[in-house]
Amino acid sequence: MTTHRDAWPAGSPAWADITVPSLAVAQDFYGPLFGWTFEVGGPETGGYTQAFLDGRRVVGLTEPMGPATAQPPAWCVYLATDDLLATASTVLKGGGRVVLAPMAILGFGTMGLYADPTDAVFGLWQSGTHTGWDVEEEPGSVTWSEVMVHDQPRALAFYREVFGYSVDDLSAPGFTYSALSLGAGPLAGVGQYGPAAGDTAPPAWTLYFAVSSTDEAAASIASLGGTVVSPPTDTPFGRMAIAAGPFGEVFAVMGPRLDA
Repeated sequence: MTTHRDAWPAGSPAWADITVPSLAVAQDFYGPLFGWTFEVGGPETGGYTQAFLDGRRVVGLTEPMGPATAQPPAWCVYLATDDLLATASTVLKGGGRVVLAPMAILGFGTMGLYADPTDAVFGLWQSGTHTGWDVEEEPGSVTWSEVMVHDQPRALAFYREVFGYSVDDLSAPGFTYSALSLGAGPLAGVGQYGPAAGDTAPPAWTLYFAVSSTDEAAASIASLGGTVVSPPTDTPFGRMAIAAGPFGEVFAVMGPRLDA
């Protein structure tokens, strides 16, 4: 059990959410898949819904609050900050751009959305009473976050400048990838798309959800209305599969290797 009730250190992935056309469809998919229960917020939050795992916050889901956006649904990863305005200034100096200007959300905290210089969108979250997800690295919770781009050195330099990460280069022939840390173990990854992804693959952050069995999760994804984009495969870090949810949103699942 990995429960964390306090604010996450600056630079840590701390929260994730998604805007979907139908909360009911999203709940019917993710609830059985990950064992989540849901709590719908009141009118003051526009019905913002939080998913829980054994009473601990995991992620947020919401429907569009205004006219439906033309952007396809996608999970957004929020990186923690102790001073959102100062961090946002560093984002802009580093070549990023504003997607959604900082806004205070009641007493819960302050958020903003930005794009890095490769155009991958991410969020910043300065905690108030809402400190982010309460659990990680156990089945049904987030276990890893990474951004995949077409210009990995540029993205890597940007995130290092904004948060002061140290870097562990995990690259291999035909594979460019670095893990980011702040002294207490890896927090997130920055990778380069390979040729198979094609030039049109969008730069994006991806969430990895922990599961007890990747193969069983992949079967459930298909039966619940999702799509298995990349079938279960053993890696040095576990057995993973890439999937798309009912609205085409991409995420990954990671469980123990078959030989573990």
